[in-house]
Amino acid sequence: MKHSESELEAQYPKMPSIPSDIEISQNASMKKIPEIASMLDIDIDGLEQYGKYKAKIENSVWEKVKDNPDGKLILVTAITPTPAGEGKTCTSIGLAQAFGKLGIKHALALREPSMGPTFGIKGGAAGGGFSQVLPMEDINMHFTGDLHAIAAAHNLLSAVLDNSMHFDNSLDIDPEKVTWRRTIDLCDRQLRNGEIGLGSKFDGFPHKTGFDIVAASEIMTIAALALDMDDLRERLGRIVVAYNKTGKPVFARELDCIGSMCVILKDVLKPNLVQTCEHTPVFVHCGPFGNIAHGSNSVRATRLSLKLAPYVVTEAGFAADLGAEKFVNIKCRQAGLKPNACVLVATVRALKYHGGVEKEDLNAENLEALKTGCENLRTHAENVQKYGLPVVVAINRFPSDSPAELDTVRQYCEEIGVECSLSEVVAKGSEGGIDLEKKNQTCC
Repeated sequence: MKHSESELEAQYPKMPSIPSDIEISQNASMKKIPEIASMLDIDIDGLEQYGKYKAKIENSVWEKVKDNPDGKLILVTAITPTPAGEGKTCTSIGLAQAFGKLGIKHALALREPSMGPTFGIKGGAAGGGFSQVLPMEDINMHFTGDLHAIAAAHNLLSAVLDNSMHFDNSLDIDPEKVTWRRTIDLCDRQLRNGEIGLGSKFDGFPHKTGFDIVAASEIMTIAALALDMDDLRERLGRIVVAYNKTGKPVFARELDCIGSMCVILKDVLKPNLVQTCEHTPVFVHCGPFGNIAHGSNSVRATRLSLKLAPYVVTEAGFAADLGAEKFVNIKCRQAGLKPNACVLVATVRALKYHGGVEKEDLNAENLEALKTGCENLRTHAENVQKYGLPVVVAINRFPSDSPAELDTVRQYCEEIGVECSLSEVVAKGSEGGIDLEKKNQTCC
């Protein structure tokens, strides 16, 4: 049914203007972390506090709750993203806050940001508007030191590997076939490829290497998948660091430094607890990239949150064809998890982009391009449905979206038989996600 312009404007009233993300985060009222933990029935003895508003969860908490029944798991994914992202994290936060607004016990599990993207074009990964995780600056920067510890363990392995070759090369490693590089939590492109060991004979030996970002470290992926310290140790030992001169792989365990790496990483395995700007409990823990790893937060954080709350919202990186696929086929299989519903985040801007509109023209209304781009949405929805998951499309609204464009996406979802909800969680917080929450609760 076609609506008149006035009817559409009434159905999709203009979005309110809001302060900047940094203004909202700095003016937000935070609760001390023991109070946030108490919402999940975690007492103060289960916390290792990092100041007033951050904490790691002690291993003893898992032992107390591991036999509890699992809650319902809601996965947030997206259509093929534009360079700016489509708002999975904002939507995840807003959806979780909506559960709280309705008085339903809940938790949120998100990936841990990396400083590289934070200082790059994409920016931080703590949400936006009135759907943010706090304290935002801490989470986007050093947080509880997890990424620094991962970098230290990674670079220790690099140093031990080079020392092994420098002194006697007892493992007969081929210097031209070293696959283990170094890492730093910055996007410093000058360090991506280079040659080291150019000093005297006391300074090592010349060979080519480079630095990868910490989120791309195999140790980040391992920390995200490890169930416990024994599992961590086993996985670290299986890292292939090089090949010997006969072409056989050389494993990290052969360098006798796994114990030292585990000591560095001992606190990394503990999930981090923080809060949203509406005081939703959030586990922010580990952040492997989705293109080279599985792209979701730690198994330990997700499993723990499911034991503590009847509803848990989590996200998977990139689009449904990558992040959601890896979430189901890697993380869920490894951890014995099963999502109950899936939110597919879409934006009018991205759909127009996929319909052929140039980046500089995305703010202008273009219904034909939008309809063409909606095919991208349909394919992602079908991909998720193949896993047997009910799908709810969340239209993450931008101020530039016209009422006619929003209604075009709504009608398209109706035509393909997929639930749809207008998400305004950035501008309105939990209020902007109530409809999305209700539709997901029905799916669960």
